[in-house]
Amino acid sequence: MSTTLQTLFATIEDRKANPTAESYTAKLFAAGQGKICQKIGEEAVEVVVAALADEGDDRILYEMADMLYHSLVLLSARGLTLADLEAELANRFK
Repeated sequence: MSTTLQTLFATIEDRKANPTAESYTAKLFAAGQGKICQKIGEEAVEVVVAALADEGDDRILYEMADMLYHSLVLLSARGLTLADLEAELANRFK
């Protein structure tokens, strides 16, 4: 797994364990799974719109990064890890 993703996930886990008032991630955890899922949906729509409107690769990457970040927050909120995700992906390539 990418060290960038590992670092991001470690930061997300830290925000969950040590929330601060200014942390967007901590605010997502406090708002609950419904809000986190809503954000994933919003970002997924933005990815699709950017692609279909041919807004360029930079825009697509930007929106996909947002979607991935929110997806990682959901993993953490559910007590799942990057290793769990990696194992699921590995199972698909047996």
